Amino acid sequence: MAKERNSGPGMRRVRDVMTADPACVRENDGIVEAARIMKREDAGVVPIIDGDRKLIGMITDRDIVVRLVAEGRNPLDCKVNEAMTKHIRSVGEDATVDEVMSIMRGANVRRVPVCDRNDRIVGIVSMGDLAMESSEKGKVGDVVQDISEARPNN
Repeated sequence: MAKERNSGPGMRRVRDVMTADPACVRENDGIVEAARIMKREDAGVVPIIDGDRKLIGMITDRDIVVRLVAEGRNPLDCKVNEAMTKHIRSVGEDATVDEVMSIMRGANVRRVPVCDRNDRIVGIVSMGDLAMESSEKGKVGDVVQDISEARPNN
């Protein structure tokens, strides 16, 4: 039986493990809308897109707490663009699991958006998605440890 070229350890593709078609917000949406999506989807991050579904940023539950609440701002009065992270590393659907783990380690992030060739969001790959891959569990544990020991990237 011939071995499939993309089946070896680390050769698994992001498209095979990502959470597809994530719920998104636009930068002028309210923080409450982003928080409601996080609650409904049981997610700690929401991608921010423009009118063509191109990725322009991300907002996390931590962003809301650190950039708004801790500064004494009322989230009910704030827009997504007031707490979002604009400089985001993303990967394409054809990236390997090893490549996305390297990005996570290098950027100290636990989630990476997945975009098509036109920078439109098609998914998100998280540590949880990667941990579901039995062949990657040891590598994921190493990446989580590195990220946890890193300085926060506020």
